[in-house]
Amino acid sequence: MIPTSFRFHVDPDNLLQVIFPIIAAYFEDDCADELTNEPVWTEILRKKVLASRPTLSRFWNRMDEDTLKQFDIIDQAMRNRVYSVRHPDFMLFDLDSTLLNTYGNQEGEAFNYHYQAHGYHSLLCFDGLTGDLLKAELRDGRQYCSKESGEFMTPLMKEFREKYPSLGLYLRGDSGFASPELYEACEEYDCKYAIRFKENKKLRELATSEDEALTRATKDNVVDCAVEYGEFMYRASTWTHSRRVVFMIEKPYGQFVHMYTFVVTTMEMSPDEVIQFYCARGKMKTLSKKQKADLTFLP
Repeated sequence: MIPTSFRFHVDPDNLLQVIFPIIAAYFEDDCADELTNEPVWTEILRKKVLASRPTLSRFWNRMDEDTLKQFDIIDQAMRNRVYSVRHPDFMLFDLDSTLLNTYGNQEGEAFNYHYQAHGYHSLLCFDGLTGDLLKAELRDGRQYCSKESGEFMTPLMKEFREKYPSLGLYLRGDSGFASPELYEACEEYDCKYAIRFKENKKLRELATSEDEALTRATKDNVVDCAVEYGEFMYRASTWTHSRRVVFMIEKPYGQFVHMYTFVVTTMEMSPDEVIQFYCARGKMKTLSKKQKADLTFLP
């Protein structure tokens, strides 16, 4: 016979008990013990007594790969609910990564040289139009930005391509995501992309030959400001085929050195429009910080 004090806390209820207190700024696991018999929360979650901290800890420990897939299904269901109200005209994926700081020997944490700090190097994908977080993945702190980024984005691109066949898909990413894996994933699902490419000697030579007049005219002129745009086809040694690269050569006021910006793209806009489209992704860092602040996006 089951004792009368014995209680069942099923996983869906446990998940809601984790989410709602975070929204209300109860960020620590220990808060669960304080809220166990709190009347407002028992009413909101429709339970006589909430799960204790040890119960929630066991809930987290039971998570595995299947759990992550179930979370993805929940995310898809939420997106379906949103887009059933208003069908998107096009989808803009803004891909980014961020460091989630850690303070101890947590599993998978590592020192990241780019951020000069310990933590997890997570992948994030935002809706560039609304700022909504579409997907996130916690990764080892040593992982480079583009590591498995194609695998990360494929389910999202596949989802939108299958549900909205005629929908325009677009993706932006900084130079950390300049990888053949991501290019090929975008091309497979007809997702137009504009991804910055790190400059090198070969690229500068190609750009200079395209706009030799600019560099020659401003070479010894420290006063004037000049900007020129251009494009060329380029194939890196790791690429299976040539791709379009647009560039911007800029000489700021009071500076002798020319600045170069290169973007690999499948978009059909003019070079200056592609550069402008790419530069609009600058708000991604703000969105990443907002996610950390609003949702306590900490491991």
